[in-house]
Amino acid sequence: MLGLKSVIFPVCAALCAIAFLYKLLDVRKGSRDPALIALLAAFLCKGVSFVLSTPAVSAGVDRFSGVSNLGALGIHLMGGASSSAAFLIAIVHWVHPRDVARARTRMLLTATALCATAMLVLWWAGDDGSGQRSQHYLLQNAHRPVTAAYLLLYVTAFGAGLVEIIRLSLRYGKVSGRAWLRRGLHCTAAGAAAYLVYCLNRAWAVVAVQLDLAPLDWEAVTPLSNGIGITFLAAGLTMPSWGPRLSAARQRTDHFLAHQKLHRLWSDLCAASPNIALSPPERSRLVRFAPYDINYRLYRRVIEIQDGILALRPYMPEEPDGATADAEAALVAAAIDAKMREVELPEEPATVTSFVPSDVDYAGEVSRLVGVARAYSALVKQGQGGEQ
Repeated sequence: MLGLKSVIFPVCAALCAIAFLYKLLDVRKGSRDPALIALLAAFLCKGVSFVLSTPAVSAGVDRFSGVSNLGALGIHLMGGASSSAAFLIAIVHWVHPRDVARARTRMLLTATALCATAMLVLWWAGDDGSGQRSQHYLLQNAHRPVTAAYLLLYVTAFGAGLVEIIRLSLRYGKVSGRAWLRRGLHCTAAGAAAYLVYCLNRAWAVVAVQLDLAPLDWEAVTPLSNGIGITFLAAGLTMPSWGPRLSAARQRTDHFLAHQKLHRLWSDLCAASPNIALSPPERSRLVRFAPYDINYRLYRRVIEIQDGILALRPYMPEEPDGATADAEAALVAAAIDAKMREVELPEEPATVTSFVPSDVDYAGEVSRLVGVARAYSALVKQGQGGEQ
């Protein structure tokens, strides 16, 4: 079991360090965002507790200080009530008005200070004077009344904070207007639920020893629930920051791919009607695969394709209403061919109208044109194959 903790807890500590450093980037000179400060404090406390939870580290702390089980006290004070209160304070400032959040913050800080004081007293009173260190402090001493009281106070304070985190996260996650805040709160609730399993497992140890059971038999729950819990908490509580950036990056990627898919259609339309292009096609070939300013470049490409198709409408006798992508692509291909061969227009050309539906938004139009471009490229390839 010590081997499992020696692997999982350092990873958890590293995860807390990453989350702490990431949120530290949001600190601005003169900024005093209570939620940000609370998150930094929470990840710092959790990170320290995971470092101390690593068996070799906690043993080293006890040996260096000369105080047995001092590392265990640090784990419980930093990783229990203190961290859960800090996480809860951050969420409170997210979901409540400033005045309400400040009042609840004062209440949480007062309760945490009282709990820490009581735990310190019980830990000191529970020292049997032997000077012997316990590798599993809570489990090996759960049969002793004072340590049992210490354990129950620890898991009660920790668990109460987790229950409130779950309640607030689920309640306000349902009504949040920001998608990434909603996802973050739901992820946070999942992490708190995993930690709650750890608290229940620890509380059960007090009963288990009275039934002559060995709590160490299921001690694997501790590193596993902690690992899962901190992963979801770290992801959920930082998600409102990195989530929108992820969406923006995904959008840029989608726009880049759409830009490439539209190239053949756009290029042939430019050949038929050169005046539709803001930049010459020759210059566009040099920067076709460049990712810079891709949102604007895609927007220009959509406009230019629409203008190019509109310029070819006199060569299209059929009405575009209700046309599928394949049908529109066939009309465009035939019109480009007619224009390039300088086919004489009929005396009464077709009414110049657009294929663009009146009720489609920009994203829908990009998707529609990508379908037309795909069908057009297939037609061109098929035609080239027939010529060979």
